[in-house]
Amino acid sequence: MAIPQPHQAYKQNSVNSALPEELTLLLYNGCLKFIKLAKRAMDDDNISERNVNLIKAQKIIQELMITLNMDIELSHNLMRMYDYLYNRLVEANTKNDVEIINEVEGYIVEFRDTWKSAIQQVKKQQLESSQV
Repeated sequence: MAIPQPHQAYKQNSVNSALPEELTLLLYNGCLKFIKLAKRAMDDDNISERNVNLIKAQKIIQELMITLNMDIELSHNLMRMYDYLYNRLVEANTKNDVEIINEVEGYIVEFRDTWKSAIQQVKKQQLESSQV
């Protein structure tokens, strides 16, 4: 029987115990991680590694699409944006184009930072209302 690696066990526990809004943040961070790895692979002229990491980033974007609540109007706009980003990653992979990857990375950073800020605002409001 294999003994789980402490780092792997920690990551698994983090995901299992995360709140839904924290999972979205983890998805954004994971997407950025795979984008950075893909860019590094491009620098190293490692086509296989670039492909693997861009596909992982695409899968994360697909997961973000699946989790949208389409009863909310904003979700329709997010769906279009995620679809655009997904297709841009496919294009970046087929064309080996780092500029496209940089474009997608910029949007994902914006989404992540906005989401993180929203989580902080909600927590702040909850704390303030519980102190009243």
